[in-house]
Amino acid sequence: MSTTTVLVINCGSSSLKFSVLPLEGETPLLSGLAERLGLDNAAITFKDEAGKTTQLLAQPTHHCALQTLFAVLAEKALLSSLCATGHRVAHGGSEFQRSVLLTPAVIDQIRQLAPLAPLHNPANLIGIDTALALLPALPQVAVFDTAFHQTLPPEAFTYAIPLEYRERYKIRRYGFHGTSHRFVAAEAVRLLDLDPQDHGLVIAHLGNGSSLCAVRNGQSVDTTMGMTPLEGLVMGTRCGDVDFGAMAYLATCSGQPIEALGEMANNRSGLLGLSGLSSDCRTLQEARAKGDARATLAIDVMVHRLARHLGGQFAALHRLDALIFTGGIGENSVLVRELTLARLEIFGFRLDRNRNQAITGGAAGTISADDSPTVMVIPTNEEKMIAQDAARLAAAPER
Repeated sequence: MSTTTVLVINCGSSSLKFSVLPLEGETPLLSGLAERLGLDNAAITFKDEAGKTTQLLAQPTHHCALQTLFAVLAEKALLSSLCATGHRVAHGGSEFQRSVLLTPAVIDQIRQLAPLAPLHNPANLIGIDTALALLPALPQVAVFDTAFHQTLPPEAFTYAIPLEYRERYKIRRYGFHGTSHRFVAAEAVRLLDLDPQDHGLVIAHLGNGSSLCAVRNGQSVDTTMGMTPLEGLVMGTRCGDVDFGAMAYLATCSGQPIEALGEMANNRSGLLGLSGLSSDCRTLQEARAKGDARATLAIDVMVHRLARHLGGQFAALHRLDALIFTGGIGENSVLVRELTLARLEIFGFRLDRNRNQAITGGAAGTISADDSPTVMVIPTNEEKMIAQDAARLAAAPER
């Protein structure tokens, strides 16, 4: 069989998401998730045109999950069709400005960057090391969440703390969701027939993790996430921007160490912390409709912060051709889009309610009124972007 597919791996600390994507086409031939890795009930789920199947893993390890995956790929005659494996890697620091073919030197650099993303890069490396051990002859490619934002100018990526910290400890803004922002930006240029060399977009990737990105002529020039994915917008469990003085005061009052406050800010804040109910926007919208005050406050705080940051992203552009919503919330929450655009009327934005109601569930389209700057919903496809990069580099490695 000709090599016509790419295996995409997104490895977390206790999970492993995968898909086999054809080079021509949109629908995965096989996809799935191994979850609860490290626990006795670890399992792997496969999904294809025949439906879903789930099986317990013989061992609750990433190695066993990938062994099981490769056995299924061989059984379905997909293993021989692979031309490359693409690995999502959270943090590439300032060292990686684009996707790269994995070599021992690159893997060592990713390992050295682990302190910048201690929850993500070590898990990504587990997937990389295991895949290389099991399929050593297959080209492996790293696609970095941070790479697209390496075009940020110094005034956008530098924190206003003593400059020697940036040089000594690499403390600066890196940005994330770059693969999604890059995909959506290219789709917007295509769908709106924009000049690739002269356009301005602001992309709102809204999901359990959320970030904005200002794209000028195909390049990221500002974004809301920082050195870590904690900065910026209110998210599912992350607090987003918080006054450092408030956190220092909380540490004094509560006696909590910095590690505990970091855990709280990442895992028990955001929509979950505000609502006391859920980190899922859908659940909060249902509770809001029933009059739940905390769910209402959670969504209002999220939308207020979103609108405020959008205004800042507009300021990074020379022109604005479109505001784009994407991600699980951006693609599906009619309410969040409506509330957000109501706060942006000072910029001339006007919502067409009928258009907004019609765009959910993976649909793309314009939701703004005819007399408004363009607002669109464009579904993201990070896996397709990873597959394209992997196939390109496998065919013609960059030197």
